[in-house]
Amino acid sequence: MENILNISNLTKTYQSAGRTLTVLDNINFTVAAGSTNAIVGPSGSGKTTLLGLCAGLDRASAGIVELNGINLGKLTEDQLAQVRNQYIGFIFQNFQLLPTLTALENVMVPLELRREKNIKARSLDLLDKVGLSDRGHHYPTQLSGGEQQRVSLARAFSNAPRILFADEPTGNLDAETSEKVVKLLFDLNKEAGTTLVVVTHDLELAAKTQRILRIKGGRLIADDLTING
Repeated sequence: MENILNISNLTKTYQSAGRTLTVLDNINFTVAAGSTNAIVGPSGSGKTTLLGLCAGLDRASAGIVELNGINLGKLTEDQLAQVRNQYIGFIFQNFQLLPTLTALENVMVPLELRREKNIKARSLDLLDKVGLSDRGHHYPTQLSGGEQQRVSLARAFSNAPRILFADEPTGNLDAETSEKVVKLLFDLNKEAGTTLVVVTHDLELAAKTQRILRIKGGRLIADDLTING
C-alpha cells in the first residue's frame, strides 16, 4: 500500500521572550493511503500543531512533510494553497463555515475554487448524504452545532480529497450529536476511500480508527494499531 503522508524528523519551535520553545520534537511516521488514523495526547502536547504542519497550514522549523509525493516545505504559499485545494479536506472543531453563505453555498465553495462541473447537483447530493437536503437554504446561524458540523463534513468531502484532516471534530458537540457526526464521518470516508487523520480527546472516537498515534510533550511516544487495524 502506498503512503500518502511521510513525516521525517519534524520539529517546530517558537521564539518566546528570548527563549526557544519546542512544540514538536523530531517526529517520524508514515500514513498509508486509505487508512484511518487518530492523534491523541494531553492539551498542549502539540497535536493541533502537528495536524497543521501535515496539512500545509503551517511550516516546520526542521524536517520534511511529504504529502502525495510532494515536499510541502519547498512550495510557495500559492502552491501550498493549490495542494490543499486539490488533495486535502478539513473539518474543524468550530466548523469554520462562511456565515454569509447558505449551507449549500458553503458546500459548493471548494468545487467552485476548482472550477468543477455540476457543482450544485453534487453539493445537493452531499447535503442529502449528511441528512440536510432540506436545510440547504439556511445560513450557519440558523443551524444547530451538529447541523453545522454535518455541513462542514459535506464540504470536506466535496472536492473528493485524497486525505482528510479533522481537528477535534466532536469538540463542540454533545454526546448524542457526536455519535451521529462520527458515524457520518466514517461512513463517508469509507465510501470515498479517503485517508483520515483525526486529532481528538475522545478515546472512543480514536478507537474507531485503525491506528492511534500518541503525543506527549511534543514527542511521539506510541504508535499502536487498534482492533480495526
